[in-house]
Amino acid sequence: MAKKSPARIENPSTSQLHRHLQAVQEGTRRFENAFQGVARMILENQIEKVVVNGRTTYDFSIFRKGKKHVIGMYDEINSFVSYVKDAAEGGSSKEMAFVLVGEPGNGKTFFVDFLCARYRAFLAKPGNRKYTFRFKGMERLGHYGRINVIESQTYEDPVILAMNLFDDPEENKAFLAREIGFDDRAVDTLYEDYRPLGACSGYIWNDIRSHADGDLNRMLDFVEIIPVPLTESLGTVTGKYPAKDKITSSAVDLLGEESIQRLLHITDTNNPYRFDLRRGALARVAGGGIHFADEIYKNKKDLVQVYLGVIQNRNIEIDGYKWPIDSLIIATSNNSEFNRFLAEKEEAPIVDRCRICYVSHNTNYKMQKALTSYAIGSEARTTLTREALHQDPNLNYAASVATVLSRLPRSEKLTPVETMKLAAGEVAGEKSIKTLAEVIDTLNQEPDITKRFGQKGLGQRNLGRAVQLLTESSETNEGQCMFAYDIYRALERIILDYVAEANDRAKYLEDLKIAKGLYRERIMTEMFNAYMDEPLAIRKDVLNYVNMIIGADAENLGPDKMWKYKDPQTGELRALKIDERFIKSVEERLGLKTEEQRDTFRTAIRKIYGQKISVDPNYDFMDNLELVKAVTDVRLKSDIAGAGSLIGALANRTNEENQKLYDRMVDTMLNKLGYCRTCAQKTIEYFCTQEDEN
Repeated sequence: MAKKSPARIENPSTSQLHRHLQAVQEGTRRFENAFQGVARMILENQIEKVVVNGRTTYDFSIFRKGKKHVIGMYDEINSFVSYVKDAAEGGSSKEMAFVLVGEPGNGKTFFVDFLCARYRAFLAKPGNRKYTFRFKGMERLGHYGRINVIESQTYEDPVILAMNLFDDPEENKAFLAREIGFDDRAVDTLYEDYRPLGACSGYIWNDIRSHADGDLNRMLDFVEIIPVPLTESLGTVTGKYPAKDKITSSAVDLLGEESIQRLLHITDTNNPYRFDLRRGALARVAGGGIHFADEIYKNKKDLVQVYLGVIQNRNIEIDGYKWPIDSLIIATSNNSEFNRFLAEKEEAPIVDRCRICYVSHNTNYKMQKALTSYAIGSEARTTLTREALHQDPNLNYAASVATVLSRLPRSEKLTPVETMKLAAGEVAGEKSIKTLAEVIDTLNQEPDITKRFGQKGLGQRNLGRAVQLLTESSETNEGQCMFAYDIYRALERIILDYVAEANDRAKYLEDLKIAKGLYRERIMTEMFNAYMDEPLAIRKDVLNYVNMIIGADAENLGPDKMWKYKDPQTGELRALKIDERFIKSVEERLGLKTEEQRDTFRTAIRKIYGQKISVDPNYDFMDNLELVKAVTDVRLKSDIAGAGSLIGALANRTNEENQKLYDRMVDTMLNKLGYCRTCAQKTIEYFCTQEDEN
């Protein structure tokens, strides 16, 4: 029997499908699956190499844009990009869901919401827009009642319709080549993402074929091409399904159900259009969208089984009818729910179909400053009586250090402060970043996830609650200032109220003591800057010490001990007098007693100088806390005449000279260092006590 030749369209310009396919061929519109779209969105933006915890990794700039963007999460983002790229290239990831598992309040949901917002913005650009089709003029068929227009329930791409115009795949390929002008390679590329039409679209298309007696020209009159709506509240393109209570939730929430309203119109009881798929969350993102399953393992078992079928087969299936879907499925879960789910061995298949990514807390205290700013809020704050509320310039530092220290596990090789500094890319005495990498590797061998690096600690919500306690306290409202030291009292309250496990509670309280010690050292520096009437006074003295020990061995050093050097920050020629007494005093404060110890320390400083300055000319050694503390102590406790020390002068203001010094320092703090009168006075008061000295 001779092969029937496909119908030819006489006037292609009348067909909306033709115009869409020609736009795809010309490159003004796209046909790609969800994975390819997300991968292109990420990889089209700038990618940088960064070193995190001693390892080189990649930083994708798309996640760092916007007023409130993702902070840190390098390993997690790299895992996600690798997963999406593998799926886009046809790897095994396309049959898996990506699941973020971690403690509450460490940014899992924020990351997915941010990704979805970026994806919607990406698709809103003209060249990236998603399109679907609908059938119009359905009243002409006679058995759809008063239903005149039927939209593809799963937002199928018009190219999917083009690949299913005829029952014979070869006829479809011939149509694409002949009518549109795709070459063989382009047709093969399209067919790599081939999917059959969904049950209702396929059924309706056959009804239209029968009505039009197989005349493709008349059949395509029924087809209208429309853009997929990007409205977030409709749940199209990016949709979220949060876990609900186990009584009211059902598979209907995901898949849809039989619609009574449609049954009143449709006379053919076999028509799969009687099922309303848009009633479920999956159909709305089935046309190249992102489905976000929040707390996936909190759902009841039969709902998780539905997810298993959807993840593996990429189909919505109801009563034997199938609708293929094209969705990137991302889920989140907290550690306790995930561990409970793992304990039920019969549920292993669903975990097997997931790419699990364990999300750690942020452990870089410098990056935490941005997260702490999110917790404090960007709006101008007021007291309960609507008066302006000032923020202590040390508040962010105090809160960031305290929360980050709670997230760092104990180690025999590193102290908590050394771990914190190395994780932030700073200098930690003689300890190197390799030591931190070894510690992280050892901890990450633990089968118990919560014992791994950064997996347990005070989360962002706990920090937010602490800020709330701080703002509601009477001291804050009376003084009209969020005083930095008060955050420790608020965090202590949060630890006692919200941390259930006794061992964790004890560790966090110990971390709080360490954080107070670091705050004390920072205040010493601030007081010296205030005393010197200069915001960066201590920084200058630290750099002077570094330059002195470099110049002490210089060949061109004359008997007057004056050394000329080129400032790497400004490029200017400077002169510096080598003060041996100052150098010796600083090194005594550092506990360097012998000449050998001093030479070793000086060599280490010179080495750091050589490594850092070549990369960052503005490097100032202020991250070397031991050196900063030693310089501060020398200047504070030996250079101040009269009262013997600054503390004595500020504490005893009975004489006029001490009162003048106090007033001058408060004035500097108010006008140059960003303090208000309340936090300036409280900071000086704290400085005069011996609290947190050790």
